[in-house]
Amino acid sequence: MITLAVSRKTNLVNGNETVASNNKLNDLTAREWLPETISVWTQRGLGKNHPDAKIEKEHPAPFSFTDVSRLIRFFTKKGQTVLDPFVGIGSTLKACALEGRKGIGIELNPKYVKLTQKRLEEEVNQRISTQSTQRILQGDCRIVLDEIESSSIDFMVTSPPYWCILHKIDHKAKQERKAKNLDTQYTNLKNDLGNIQEYDVFLTELTEVFRKCSRVLKPQKYIAIVVGDFREKGRYHMFHADLANKLEEFNLILKGITILYQRHKRVFPYGYPAA
Repeated sequence: MITLAVSRKTNLVNGNETVASNNKLNDLTAREWLPETISVWTQRGLGKNHPDAKIEKEHPAPFSFTDVSRLIRFFTKKGQTVLDPFVGIGSTLKACALEGRKGIGIELNPKYVKLTQKRLEEEVNQRISTQSTQRILQGDCRIVLDEIESSSIDFMVTSPPYWCILHKIDHKAKQERKAKNLDTQYTNLKNDLGNIQEYDVFLTELTEVFRKCSRVLKPQKYIAIVVGDFREKGRYHMFHADLANKLEEFNLILKGITILYQRHKRVFPYGYPAA
């Protein structure tokens, strides 16, 4: 899994001993800053049997709130506003609540909207009140984004659909999701980006989402996009590179790449069962 950091024409402050006093990006000290700049992160999940992981499993492609928290701590200060246009099961909003940030999440599937609300109530409200600081908006983000004020967002982080790869009911999906009667795709809706059949059309539509995100993002702020490259019908798609190249058309410039090592995921023989 790869995290792309893109920005509206800006540069990161160097991670040195002067960062703490001149730091306009986050609340980290210089000592805290440096470990976050390494090029490979190891995912820090709660573990599959943790009680707070129960709701997360309802989504076919959840992203750990612990990893979102690292990005939020690095790219924002307390009290700032974070947007996730593909909020899914609400990992970003949970991370915002726990880190003292305001969160706005957009989600197409009403099922996941309800699960996000339940997750915030059960996993966060016991410790922190989230009602006034975390908002979830139901609908197509390509439409809902038009309702958000320009230059009002301090940071955006999201994990968008990886084209229609969730439609493949492979050996892994059968064992880990279908056998347990869990969702194997986001929705059956026509306006779901994960249901677009042509890769080029999918990239164009996804890029349009981030073009709209750039309008609501404050100048000299960042977008972190969590993506994964994939193989489809014998061809390997460098999704992260394809997306980064198209984003430059809208003045969203790639600033860095971080590899996220998910060591908890099951590994199957390469090509199995097709070859």
